[in-house]
Amino acid sequence: MKIAASYIRVSTNDQLEYSPDSQLEKIREYAKQNDMILPEEFIFREEEGISGKKANKRPEFMHMIGLAKKKPKPFDVIIVWKFSRFARNRQDSIVYKSMLRKQLGIDVVSVTEPIGDDKMSIIVEAMIEAMDEYYSINLAEEVRRGMNEKVSRGEPVTIAPFGYFLQDKKLVVDLETAPLVRMIFADFITGMGTRAIAMKLNTMGIRTRRGNRWENRTIEYILRNPVYIGKIRWNPAAQPRRNYNDPNIVIVDGGHEPIIDPETWKKAQDQIAKNKLMYGRSAGAKKCPAYPLQGIVKCSSCGSSLTRMSKGMMQCLAYSHGQCDYSHGIMYNRLESMVYAALAEDLREGEIHIALKILPEKQYESDAIEKQIQREKQKLQRIREAYENGIDTIDEYRENKQKITDRLKKLQSEQITTKPPAKKQLTTKLRSSRQGVMAVLKDPHVGAGEKNILLRSFIEKVVYNKVKNQVEIYYYI
Repeated sequence: MKIAASYIRVSTNDQLEYSPDSQLEKIREYAKQNDMILPEEFIFREEEGISGKKANKRPEFMHMIGLAKKKPKPFDVIIVWKFSRFARNRQDSIVYKSMLRKQLGIDVVSVTEPIGDDKMSIIVEAMIEAMDEYYSINLAEEVRRGMNEKVSRGEPVTIAPFGYFLQDKKLVVDLETAPLVRMIFADFITGMGTRAIAMKLNTMGIRTRRGNRWENRTIEYILRNPVYIGKIRWNPAAQPRRNYNDPNIVIVDGGHEPIIDPETWKKAQDQIAKNKLMYGRSAGAKKCPAYPLQGIVKCSSCGSSLTRMSKGMMQCLAYSHGQCDYSHGIMYNRLESMVYAALAEDLREGEIHIALKILPEKQYESDAIEKQIQREKQKLQRIREAYENGIDTIDEYRENKQKITDRLKKLQSEQITTKPPAKKQLTTKLRSSRQGVMAVLKDPHVGAGEKNILLRSFIEKVVYNKVKNQVEIYYYI
């Protein structure tokens, strides 16, 4: 008596196909009629909708193949409902069937497509596999054609991105998560890196659309997704990838409400381009700033950065390109001395002579934290009801309550008020948090890159006014 295994997979695209339970019932009947034993541990069933195009994308299939390689062989035959359930790719089918039959002595049989043992069966089986592959390719083309048609009408063709939900096949703004999207954009354009934003969201207990922890790449995906300004992005020529510069990408107007305004979107894209230029792959190895003030000093006339020219001279980049009317040329050593002198004056006791700049759009963060606090309070109510209804034990209730209470305390400690602090409070906070900065900046043993990072950690920009021969520093508070 032979030991059998069964492999079951259902495609969501085939509405006429037997369900997994129906397939298994027929497979059990086949095994019984052919004097085979089908143990429960050798029934391999993929989750519904798993693609059959590539074998390595099917975990249960790979588990079955892995077991088949053990010695002595655990089963003698693999039963499938159709050969297309085993593989819709001829290359995979040939490779795995050949390995199973020739190397391991395990046959693959189909309940609905019986094949004999004569030489003609080789041709019949090859024809079935070719037809299955043709069906798979043709179906993929039809699905892609339908997606292209939907995109042309401005309709979404994927799951709703973070910040939206699908309703009647349209994207609708999610009032709970949309403020988080705005917070991500606001944080990024005001100097926070993608990794820092991801850590912030994880600390707040927020999860991605798929329930995962945030990473820098998921933050970048949001920052680069034009869906947030009312667009639909689609690549008709390839599977979705994080190749944002693929020439085949199509961007059309969507029929949904944007979450981000065009000005914020442009600032974010400009910041991404600037970051890629300085630190991205196109720039080769990550480059350290050549001097402490790199990228920090701005022209008072047009707002462009002052950059190093020849012989240690700094100049407005826009002016050097003919796009600014006023020269801001100054020797770097002199500019550095002016900035350090102004910074030292600001950090000393006494009247502060600069305008303290508060990070814009902090309200988005406050709204997001407040919504998360409300969600945690709702969780508290639910676990209490679960305990009162006898679903959770007293120990489970205490453990869950402690976890939620800890998260609430952390969120409440981070909650941002909409009312800005008094200037005196801001000045005190700035000075108390930046003790020792001047010593680091004047230390010859500290590299230019480290000094640049230190300055960027609390300075948004330094504006140089050539006419007044002065600098004005704007701080992050």
